[in-house]
Amino acid sequence: MSSNFKPVPATHPDPARAAGLYRLAIVGAGTLKGKEVAEVLGDRNFPSLDIKLLDDNESLGQLESVGDEVSFIQSVRSEHFEKIDFTFFASDQECTRQNWKKAHAAGSAIVDLSYALDDEPDADVKSPWIQRQLGQTLAPELQPGPAVVAHPAAVVLALLLLRIKKAGAVKRVVATVFEPASEHGQKGMDELHEQTVNLLSFQQLPKKVFDTQVAFNMVTRYGEQSVPALNTVEHRVLKHYKRIAGKDAPPLSLLLVQAPIFHGHAFTLHVEMEKPVEIDSISKALAGEHVTITSLAEESPSNVNAAGQGDVLVSVQPDIDLANGLWLWAASDNLRIAAATAVECAENMAATRPIGKIQ
Repeated sequence: MSSNFKPVPATHPDPARAAGLYRLAIVGAGTLKGKEVAEVLGDRNFPSLDIKLLDDNESLGQLESVGDEVSFIQSVRSEHFEKIDFTFFASDQECTRQNWKKAHAAGSAIVDLSYALDDEPDADVKSPWIQRQLGQTLAPELQPGPAVVAHPAAVVLALLLLRIKKAGAVKRVVATVFEPASEHGQKGMDELHEQTVNLLSFQQLPKKVFDTQVAFNMVTRYGEQSVPALNTVEHRVLKHYKRIAGKDAPPLSLLLVQAPIFHGHAFTLHVEMEKPVEIDSISKALAGEHVTITSLAEESPSNVNAAGQGDVLVSVQPDIDLANGLWLWAASDNLRIAAATAVECAENMAATRPIGKIQ
């Protein structure tokens, strides 16, 4: 790790911490990702004593449920990071950049779902799913840098391709990822909804988020005023794929398409193997933790039936014109995978996080 990352107290001399309980904060608690993180924390019974919900002015005072409790969303201030062990940044990138060092200075470990810390020298793009797939062991870190949550599309692609590799050598992979509006948060969802309604009533389309028509349409680039640009997201997915899957992962050609869907990623992958492989062998290699294979007799994977699930739904078909080729059609819940990755990152850091201040 870089020497630029200054040591801070890792934890706090606190009776609750001695009992194995942690104090958490979610910055961007009113966002789609923030709400999903709160839900996954409850689902996984994360050992928390207290969870502070923080956000910007738009969500202040809003009530949100965390497990069996209801809490008010408070403003993001330095004092709210005191005695916090883990801070999840589910906010926009600007909010993360403005506040993550305050949380770190107060002794909190950082989990970034906004990708704002992608290029910080001490940050590490993480996916516990892929770490387990690769058989990587958890190395204790007394002063861990920020954990950047791997893009959910990169996690799905890495998981599927690393498993296919077990069935035989992979020559080439071409993937198309269909991006949902929810990757732009509630504002993206609202704009897709408003465009849909306005098109049906012959009214002008709102374009503040995408700067182009996305309702009843598919595009490979947004308008010039949209931030981030779609090719920026595409580059992030590829970068995260390479970082989590490792240098020996199958090479990947990727196209990202903005689809007129509200929620959930969909994927089409064409995989060319070095030698012909039976579809049953591919299906067996793919099946396992976090992957559900659907047969032709079952409902095909879709972003609708993947919603709320932690598994990636996959169907496999042969390429009828290429003996060593096959097609994958897959769907996953983008918000659920991002939140699950974030919480698992915190669980891994908790396992090596010492009690009390480092002297």
